[in-house]
Amino acid sequence: MTAIYLFRCLLLLSVIALVGRSSAEKVNSSGGMVWSTARDEAELVEDSGVVIGEQDQIDGGFSSLDGMLHWAIGHSDPATLKEAAKDTQKMSMDELQKRQLELKELVEKLKLPSDAQLMQIAVSDLNNSSLSLEDRHRALQELLILVEPIDNANDLSKSGGLKVVAGELTHSDPDVRKLAAWVLGKASQNNPFVQEQVLQLGALTTLIKMVNSSSEEEAVKALFAVSALIRNNIAAQDMFYAAQGYIMLQDVMSNGSLDIKLRRKAVFLVGDLAEFQLQNTEKAELPIFSDRLFLQSVVDLIVVLDLDLQEKALEAIKNLLQLKSIEPLILRDFCGLEGALERMKLQLKESMADENMRDYAADVESLRAEVELIFRGKLGLL
Repeated sequence: MTAIYLFRCLLLLSVIALVGRSSAEKVNSSGGMVWSTARDEAELVEDSGVVIGEQDQIDGGFSSLDGMLHWAIGHSDPATLKEAAKDTQKMSMDELQKRQLELKELVEKLKLPSDAQLMQIAVSDLNNSSLSLEDRHRALQELLILVEPIDNANDLSKSGGLKVVAGELTHSDPDVRKLAAWVLGKASQNNPFVQEQVLQLGALTTLIKMVNSSSEEEAVKALFAVSALIRNNIAAQDMFYAAQGYIMLQDVMSNGSLDIKLRRKAVFLVGDLAEFQLQNTEKAELPIFSDRLFLQSVVDLIVVLDLDLQEKALEAIKNLLQLKSIEPLILRDFCGLEGALERMKLQLKESMADENMRDYAADVESLRAEVELIFRGKLGLL
């Protein structure tokens, strides 16, 4: 087992034994108790907000008992924690306060390591060639949580940890590659310093190739990392184009057999790149925005029967239509945007007849009508 994992187990056992409901539960508006569990994977992938316990971590360590507790909960089995909470629900307030005092005393004795020390332990584990595959996964999972705060991500870069993680992108195990991509993406989000460091390691080209992986999860995490690296970064976007990343996006968007999550991420990235261009008019527009086949792959998505995908495709087209390099006649005559918008209108009308989909479909229809209006304006039909 990794050293960091042994520490986590000890901490969790201490939390379950000594704290129980006093910190792991919170009171809802009706006065009842609501269990507070770790967030699921989907939230970790997409959410750029605060991670459990992040607000309690200062200068690389845990600033409070709650911060330490949340970190432990975020790495634990919710079912086990629920059982522990049930066992402590009958405790009196005096008993709970006594347990909290005991835990504080235990924390002082344990001399809990800082985030920087925890990251160094994980990186050292990854440098261990004899480390088991399970422990290699675990070390990367620990880093995934630890790099959320920007200061931690910067520290990982300064200590050489990013280079170690980037080296895992070529590991023979797809789960190792997936986790490594995920860590790099998390560390790079809205962080120009880390973006630059990862780009200098040459990881962008590797990540672009990984999007073609036969492992759907590896491909999704790789595309997430690509998006995090090039978001709001002109130099990274130029490297992305030079590495023919736009061909990768085109292939993903036009391949109906791929995981729908991957196609959503691809078209979302297109919309994001177009929006960034609109906000940075002094930058020359990327040639991908006027490529016929590329535009065709975006337009085709608005008739795929998935409301989330359709919405993201419409947002991308809305941004693309506002670029100077876009030729409306190409969108109409080559890409068939006019006909696609009309077919989508009929699809959404059917969706709105379904009570469960009515509100969402209505919102998408409103966006579709807005895109159609902008398109007609570009054609000079208004």
